[in-house]
Amino acid sequence: MKAKGQPTPIGIDLHHADWLDAVATLAPASIDLLYADLPFATGSTKRTPPNAKRAGRTVNASYADTFAGSDGFIGWLRPRLLATLPALRPTACILLHLDWRTCHHARLLLDDLLGPACFVNHLIWSYGLGGSSPRRFARKHDDILFYARTPGKHYFDPPRVPTTSNLLRGKSKKMTDVLAIASINNMARERTGYPTQKPLALLDVLVRACSPTGGTVLDPCCGSGTTLVAATLAGRKGIGIDRSAQAIAVARKRIREARPASTTGVPKRGKQPGRA
Repeated sequence: MKAKGQPTPIGIDLHHADWLDAVATLAPASIDLLYADLPFATGSTKRTPPNAKRAGRTVNASYADTFAGSDGFIGWLRPRLLATLPALRPTACILLHLDWRTCHHARLLLDDLLGPACFVNHLIWSYGLGGSSPRRFARKHDDILFYARTPGKHYFDPPRVPTTSNLLRGKSKKMTDVLAIASINNMARERTGYPTQKPLALLDVLVRACSPTGGTVLDPCCGSGTTLVAATLAGRKGIGIDRSAQAIAVARKRIREARPASTTGVPKRGKQPGRA
């Protein structure tokens, strides 16, 4: 069901529901980008940090991140992806955000559902904090699997970053498959207190690169709404789904406070394979 409460900006729909139930209401071939920051199957309950209220944040959220092993995780994910595929345009992109626990299982699932030819990239979000251990290399990245709905037909506008070469000072180059973007620091204004919140800078790169201006972005595990804020700022429409009423309330508030890009301020639509 659509979330109740204060109105959400035009172009953004929020659904307080389970992913599997909500996607049944989506129009066929209407989604340009599916981005899902999935549960990581950590076997624990994710909670708002205990010092969040002291930092001026009122969110006090939690969700269970437990499954019966990798089979339980894939058993949860498979029907949700299958139910979502009819809503994707032939040119749509699919981004699944995971980590080392389930990434390899999810890639095999996507190969099974879409075909190996639909694989585009295995992106690395390198955030540089945490993960230290005396028994292994430090785990300081998440994995983002990038698949096309149709092989070779997906939309893509390569993101660019400033060059580090003195010879090319002031110019830019295409970004690599390692996205070196800092995680949100504890005192950042964008931090809501919602557990596992991702930085807006990361979603801004993904939304702009993998969906056209005016297109529709779907986040079926939207949490505090970072994907939908990025969509709003980039001039895209968005659909957010979450089982938590509090997540939907936080997302709605953030989206209302975001400033949509003007028609002159959004990037031009990138070229698609086979098109001029």
